[in-house]
Amino acid sequence: MAELIQWYPGHIAKAQRQLQDQLQRVDVVLEVLDARIPRASRHPDLHTWIGSKPTLTILNRLDQVPPEALQQWQQWFRRQGALVLTANGQTGAGIPAIKQGILRLGEEVNQRRRQRGMLPRPIRAVVIGFPNVGKSALLNRLLGRRVVTSARRPGVTRQLQWVRLGGDLDLLDAPGILPPVLTDQEAAVKLAICDDIGSASYGADAVALYLLRLIFSQHPQLIPPLQTRYGWDNGDPQGWLLHLAQQRYQGDTTRAGQQILKDFRRGHWGPLILELPPDLKPENSILDNTSTLRDPR
Repeated sequence: MAELIQWYPGHIAKAQRQLQDQLQRVDVVLEVLDARIPRASRHPDLHTWIGSKPTLTILNRLDQVPPEALQQWQQWFRRQGALVLTANGQTGAGIPAIKQGILRLGEEVNQRRRQRGMLPRPIRAVVIGFPNVGKSALLNRLLGRRVVTSARRPGVTRQLQWVRLGGDLDLLDAPGILPPVLTDQEAAVKLAICDDIGSASYGADAVALYLLRLIFSQHPQLIPPLQTRYGWDNGDPQGWLLHLAQQRYQGDTTRAGQQILKDFRRGHWGPLILELPPDLKPENSILDNTSTLRDPR
């Protein structure tokens, strides 16, 4: 893309400092990833912060990816030695298994306390992930009630909050944490596609064009349905975007891009994965092909 994508709201730096302070009190870490982009939505510094603390990796939004792709990612994470579960924070799928996983990983804490003649205490778990990957929705599902604010846009949670689940589990909800600099621009564009980064940081037309090129290169089976949905011909992705802009938005490619991204994010294109495990299929960068848009006039 012609311009770099960078997004680091002021509250994130403060939240990161607070989170690193609270991690000393935490027994178990829940790393929540967007199942459509598991690699792109992983914080590169997370394991440096948490050290050897037990970690449960959650692939959220399982309904938005094909089951076979989700299974491939689960197998990949397990080959890396990770404990991984899947979930849907909107419907509650996978929530009982996550709660049991947290308590099982944290049981060693209370075993040590009993050995010292101390009473057990609630297990302390923190929910960590990029903005808008569904952390707060998962936490509300674990609690069985709406305790923390949850919305389908990045940047809603702005401060850390401890909440108690019964008498055996304390959960810490943290704001979405991003690296100060997004050095991997391939990952940054995928975060933009999935609405896991603020919309002010990118041009919707360029990001939508990247998504369309990704469809052409990795999901050609979707081309006919998309042609039917939007009335597109057999042209290229750039022609598709310009055609939609001309037909619906008086040539405004930004609004056309916003429409494409909104349809994808709402699941109107069906389950779709944007990246596969690295040892399954290498990905070629197509960023250079999204740098410019032809003037439709």
